[in-house]
Amino acid sequence: MWLILCLVSTLAYSAESINQLTEEDKAGGWRFLFDGKTTQGWHNFKTNAVSQGWAAEDGWLHCLGKQGGGDIISNSEFDNFDLQWEWKQVSGGNSGLKYFVTETRESPLGHEYQMIDDERNGDAKLAEGKRVTGSFYDVLKPERIDLTKPVGEVNRSRIIVQGNHVEHWLNGAKVLDYSCDSETLKTALQQSKFKNTRGFGQKIKGHILLQDHHSEVWFRNIKIRELPAR
Repeated sequence: MWLILCLVSTLAYSAESINQLTEEDKAGGWRFLFDGKTTQGWHNFKTNAVSQGWAAEDGWLHCLGKQGGGDIISNSEFDNFDLQWEWKQVSGGNSGLKYFVTETRESPLGHEYQMIDDERNGDAKLAEGKRVTGSFYDVLKPERIDLTKPVGEVNRSRIIVQGNHVEHWLNGAKVLDYSCDSETLKTALQQSKFKNTRGFGQKIKGHILLQDHHSEVWFRNIKIRELPAR
């Protein structure tokens, strides 16, 4: 009986903590980009609303993976920040979270934190490891590729941007760090699909983007805090 009560208590606590900031979070400057109930705070690229390809349900911001859904971006822009979120996807899924996104460009380009079914989606096998989960998509591969949870389970990701320094984290471990003004990145960009994209790779103040890659993906606990510039 004691064990059952403990399990019930744990489940209740976990449910209450979803999309909820603790007092410690609030004191640390964290705020949510997704309220857990609506799509407020987001819009499709170069529009004023969110399409029907996205839905807020059961505490998740759900990309339905239907044609015409489109990528969505945060209403707010960010410069130096610590961003954390949880996500899961379907078998064979492919998605990503982009940063440094600006609507002054013709398309929703940005540095992409790749989120993909590394085992079942063929795109993850391309570009010499630069398209697996946690990578800077098509540009830099992560240092570890063994941390992604099985399909359907919840992953926890994090991006830290401070000055030109960027870090990608996955399930509690740092898997990639780079500098936007480094020769290493400049060389990698010249070997990527973005080599002829003017200004790509530079650190800019921009929106956060959740990608619709025509497969289902779920996001929750999307929280951010702004950091001082280095």
